[in-house]
Amino acid sequence: MSAILFDRIDEPGLNDIATYERRGGYEALRKALAQPREGLLEELKASGLRGRGGAGFPLGMKASFIPGADIDKYLVCNADESEPGTFKDRELMQKNPHMLIEGMIIAAFTVGANRSFIYIRGEYVLQADVLEQAIAQAKAAGFLGENILDSGFSLDLVLHRGAGAYICGEETGLLDSLEGKRGNPRLKPPFPANQGLFQGPTLINNVETLATIPAIIRMGGSEYAKLGIENSAGTKLVSVSGNVQRPGNYEIELGMSSRDIIFGLAGGPDEGREVKFWFPGGSSSPVLTAADLDITYDFDAMAKAGTMLGSGAIIVVDDSNSVVDVALTLASFYKHESCGKCTPCREGTNWTVKMLQRVQSGEATPMDLDIIASVQEQIIGNCLCVLGDAMAMPVGSLVAKFRPEFESHIEAARERNGLGLTPPPASEEPVLSL
Repeated sequence: MSAILFDRIDEPGLNDIATYERRGGYEALRKALAQPREGLLEELKASGLRGRGGAGFPLGMKASFIPGADIDKYLVCNADESEPGTFKDRELMQKNPHMLIEGMIIAAFTVGANRSFIYIRGEYVLQADVLEQAIAQAKAAGFLGENILDSGFSLDLVLHRGAGAYICGEETGLLDSLEGKRGNPRLKPPFPANQGLFQGPTLINNVETLATIPAIIRMGGSEYAKLGIENSAGTKLVSVSGNVQRPGNYEIELGMSSRDIIFGLAGGPDEGREVKFWFPGGSSSPVLTAADLDITYDFDAMAKAGTMLGSGAIIVVDDSNSVVDVALTLASFYKHESCGKCTPCREGTNWTVKMLQRVQSGEATPMDLDIIASVQEQIIGNCLCVLGDAMAMPVGSLVAKFRPEFESHIEAARERNGLGLTPPPASEEPVLSL
């Protein structure tokens, strides 16, 4: 497979507009500006490209929701890459920023937006500096600003640096933050396509999704759709980290075997170690085990396996790690990042951390594992956004798939800390004394 997003990604000077144009950069924009917007929208639909930020919603369909009325419309790039294990957008922005800018201009032209923003996480200082320079170069070359390439289309592009909050990766929380408010998720509906930034229709997508648009216009939507497999078209950037010998970003065609990614590309765990479990789509995805390594890496296969492709971040955990430690670390992160706006997330993440701390210290009982599992079930689907689910899904899957290890950990910790015998398991009727 020929790389698309990572084609000669390490070429020196690729972040400069001269190198980018020498390689054919902005030719897709010229081609797009010469077409009717309806035709461009059909190309995006024909590509079958599903959003690469986590939800996997088709880009063409999402763009079609933007009303055609002559009103203020906005395009927002979600560059708040804060999902643990995900670092692909960072490399794209740092090494090939003009590909993102070109994709944004084409997307804005397609939906009739004249104002656009890149919301980048505050920790990405270097990447933000690179983007600032690239935006200035694009404007000086006539690709941004008034009457782009004498097409009659104008577009302003502003880079906005966030303050480092996981919740601002959620699209409506991002929009509130972009407006200068605290980054809290909004109740939906209305959806951003109808009432988004400054209450105007807004198309919001992540870096990888928007950066793919020039390739779609260059190749043609139907040709791009031939890559990958049915319902999971195209290539995907996968961030592989954890217990592997060659961690990093890899561009694959969707439908590739997960084993080939983890072992073939990333080298698998160190010699003598085995895969214990792995997160297929960032830390918020339900875990899979070594028995699932031959599942193909695509949206439908992951959903069928009870998990999700998510942001495309594979985190591998080998048999040298404690499942209890992983669960507690996860829960602590999401508890810290919860905005506290809705009760199931605010209280559920807090309770989960406390219960897992009891498990870790040996103060818990098997009944507590039932309570932990029950709390996760009550969180899922009952929050304003998916932050609560992002903790509940992986923690719930860890308890379900590794319950014997949780129970063994409790026993060992009780003995180690001199806490005596474990109280009766949950299956026994508790004795009440009044």
